[in-house]
Amino acid sequence: MAHSLSAAFALIALVTLLVGCGRGAPAPSAPAVTRTPGVDVTDEPPAVDLAKDWPWWRGPLGNNVAVCETAPTTWDETTNVVWSVPVPGRGHASPTVCGDGVYLTTADEQNERQIVVAYDRATGEERWQTVVSEGGFAGHAHDKNTQANSTIACDGERLFTAFLHDDEIWLYALDLGGSVVWSTKAGDFAPQFGYAPSPAVYGSAVLVALDSLAGGRLVAIDRRSGKIAWIADRTPWASYSSPAVGKIAGQDQVVLTGGKLTTSYDPKTGEELWRVAAGPETTCGTPTFDDERVYASGGHPERMTWAVSAAGSGTILWSNKERVYEPSLLAAKGLVFAVTDEGIAICWDGTTGEERWKERLGGNFSASPILCGGNVYVTSDRGETFIFEATGEEYREVATNQLGTDAYATPVICDSRIYLRVGDSSSGERQERLVCVGQ
Repeated sequence: MAHSLSAAFALIALVTLLVGCGRGAPAPSAPAVTRTPGVDVTDEPPAVDLAKDWPWWRGPLGNNVAVCETAPTTWDETTNVVWSVPVPGRGHASPTVCGDGVYLTTADEQNERQIVVAYDRATGEERWQTVVSEGGFAGHAHDKNTQANSTIACDGERLFTAFLHDDEIWLYALDLGGSVVWSTKAGDFAPQFGYAPSPAVYGSAVLVALDSLAGGRLVAIDRRSGKIAWIADRTPWASYSSPAVGKIAGQDQVVLTGGKLTTSYDPKTGEELWRVAAGPETTCGTPTFDDERVYASGGHPERMTWAVSAAGSGTILWSNKERVYEPSLLAAKGLVFAVTDEGIAICWDGTTGEERWKERLGGNFSASPILCGGNVYVTSDRGETFIFEATGEEYREVATNQLGTDAYATPVICDSRIYLRVGDSSSGERQERLVCVGQ
């Protein structure tokens, strides 16, 4: 993705990236936070079953690690397929699995409609479709982009989805029957390559990231009322990463990359906990984390993968010049796994950044790797899912499985089943499908 630095934001160009260990160059002072009196963010947990559901982007733990210990490792168009159903329109959002439903966003690009679709978790039967917005689509921006990129977040009672239209980002809340409960404008947005971030749930709020030349911001919106609780201003860069939410270094944090910074926020107040001058101007993948560190990668204009200490004021621990742009990283078992856009799988030591192994898988990748038990699952753009052992000793392939003819959405794994959104062009006209794989 090409992007030219605007002279109006030349101050940010003075931030020096540190390649190696140690603290980055001093970052600009923290932008303002605007809070709405009487709309407080609490740590009230959502009513979801984290042991059986995949309620939002990056899964129940926020790091693409499945809670279940087993899932199928072999499948094809008929083997281990529980059900397979057509999906209307086009989108790259991942499935959201919550309660007895599976939910997807999609878009009818010809008629400019953005849609939420619900399926029965047991049978795949379509329950309902709701058109949440019509018109105002941004023009074609990128071959890999769609008008429905954001994965739905579910709190057990409502579905939250973010859409770009009319150069604005709107967050919609639907009940589980498909009715729109409320809608809130999160902010203006200058679409360069469309909109990609997925909403994240923390306590009583939904968090929405908007990084564009119209003005960057991270917004917390009350789950029940739709009222904005706080807005944290960010540097005005075009970037596409979703916020990562989790307990890191002993405290609740929201971490977001982009604009040559890695920034952590207090999810209750929007105040910055720390920021480090680490990362390129534009990132797409969501930061990942373990108990002590945050890991991220980006690809424009610099190529960089890096690790930051999440305690105190933040410190760069290690970095390299590997480029993992669209897929997100996966941190597990003291290791960091990645599959680059060009199909190279890499394993690093999470503490030191030492490369443990590297293996060419072949093909191109947009989806992110997932850990289930002792295996890593990752799906290529041509619909091939590679499964390999989550070890730092060497690359050990478990299986490779084909489904459909293309895939751009990250699959999800919960309750020992895998849900994949794939495209099938075998009949000549592309048709998206939602497939449940299980034994």
